[in-house]
Amino acid sequence: MNRIRDMQAALPTRNLDGLLLTGPINRRWAIGFPSSAGALVVTERESVFITDSRYIEAAKTIDRSLSVVEIKTGQSYAALINEVLGRNNVKRLGFEENVMTQGTYTVYQEKLDVELIPAQTLLDDLRAMKTPEEYALMRASQAITDKTFAEILPLITKDLTERSLAAEIIYRLLKNGAERPAFDPIVVSGSRSSMPHGTPSDQKLEGFITLDFGAVYQGYTSDMTRTLCLGTPNEEMRTVYETVLQAQRAGIAAAKAGIIGKDLDRVARDVIEAAGYGDYFNHSFGHSLGLEVHESLKVGPTEEKPLPKCAVISAEPGIYLPGKFGVRIEDTLYLTETGCEILTQTPKKLIVL
Repeated sequence: MNRIRDMQAALPTRNLDGLLLTGPINRRWAIGFPSSAGALVVTERESVFITDSRYIEAAKTIDRSLSVVEIKTGQSYAALINEVLGRNNVKRLGFEENVMTQGTYTVYQEKLDVELIPAQTLLDDLRAMKTPEEYALMRASQAITDKTFAEILPLITKDLTERSLAAEIIYRLLKNGAERPAFDPIVVSGSRSSMPHGTPSDQKLEGFITLDFGAVYQGYTSDMTRTLCLGTPNEEMRTVYETVLQAQRAGIAAAKAGIIGKDLDRVARDVIEAAGYGDYFNHSFGHSLGLEVHESLKVGPTEEKPLPKCAVISAEPGIYLPGKFGVRIEDTLYLTETGCEILTQTPKKLIVL
């Protein structure tokens, strides 16, 4: 997977002569190669990956169109980058202002013979639109998550703690093919389920149980939430669950490329507000994901940007009644011009154990 040509095509649109990528996530997105150290320089005519001896042999197999340069002991990244910039006549160099540290920026500002131009939004926009290869990896990542949910369901009893269930989730994600969890699993139950991002405790499972977890597969993430009930839910619990489900379904029905983020959020929020729970939906409808579980696109009340074609976003409305319980239901969606594809295959009917 190589996004060099996409970046080269985008350079003139931002009045740039080149891009410098120093962040490991952006480098992996650009050339499909994971590394903890390195710098990628992209110009209209050339792309050069500079890295150390730990990666050099593997890096040379990435792509013939990519030049790979080894940084030797005593050399500096700035000097090697300057060589590339000089032979390509680069004067305006884009960089990742949200990634590069102040210390690194200060060094490059002093050492590089160019003007450094913030270019994070260019990379964010390109990363938001998934290629067919990225889409396939994200489907595979979600399949691992779906399989893991199905496997942990029979394990849930009143004798199991939140922390023990979280450990089972991590184990089964790895067993089913994940590189690692996409984030620390959220397992909260009973009155603790009212905390959207509560951390697992030694409390034994009871009442509503919110399970929020995902996998990383070949770098790409998934994200899913299901709320189930251990024991018979009361009328209020059923009402809240159905309200969240209706809000999510309304949002999914409206989701498509081109819709403004805040407008999609409003579709789901209207359902929750109409049911009288507007004060208890205190986060956004969703976010974009890919190599990171939270990427640049937001689907919330203040997001003015339209969602692009081929973006993958979460759909996760929730209602949280402090001291009582909470409900969240989350799927991931792949946006098309006419609607969306739901990547999550786990059923959403309330499960009562």
